[in-house]
Amino acid sequence: MSVRDLIPWGRNNGNQVPTLLSAGDRDPILSLHREVNRLFDDVFRGFGSNPSSNGASAFSGGWPSIEISDGEKEIKVSAEVPGLEEKDIEVLLDDGVLRLKGEKRSETEDKNKQFSERFYGRFERRIPLAYEVKKDKVDARFRNGVLTVTLPKSEKAQSQVKRIAITS
Repeated sequence: MSVRDLIPWGRNNGNQVPTLLSAGDRDPILSLHREVNRLFDDVFRGFGSNPSSNGASAFSGGWPSIEISDGEKEIKVSAEVPGLEEKDIEVLLDDGVLRLKGEKRSETEDKNKQFSERFYGRFERRIPLAYEVKKDKVDARFRNGVLTVTLPKSEKAQSQVKRIAITS
């Protein structure tokens, strides 16, 4: 058996243009090989891909997509949650971890839907915080499908940051 026999393409009378094998020409081993490859592709689709791209990467990278900025006095976490309202989201701060959780429900019960790339269901994102924050000053705002949580750093956390001069 040569390596070419393992390739899931047939050849047309020596013609070098690949064509899919017809159902009658399928070898059970090649069929199994194709099915296992398809299963792995389904599981790992979007794994390691650009999180801003469409597709299944929303499931592998986590939903909702977040953006974190670390300033001198505060940490800001923004989460894109289109199609949700404030009542659909819960923001919790517990033991140095910010948790965003909620549920996105389908607006319609379309029984004839054949394909959808939209995400529905429960979600939870856990964001570990590197600094101690003032829990009583945490602020969460929701506007135009974006949740923004502002976490002011404690004085202790602000004083621990030391600027280091760069010399050439």
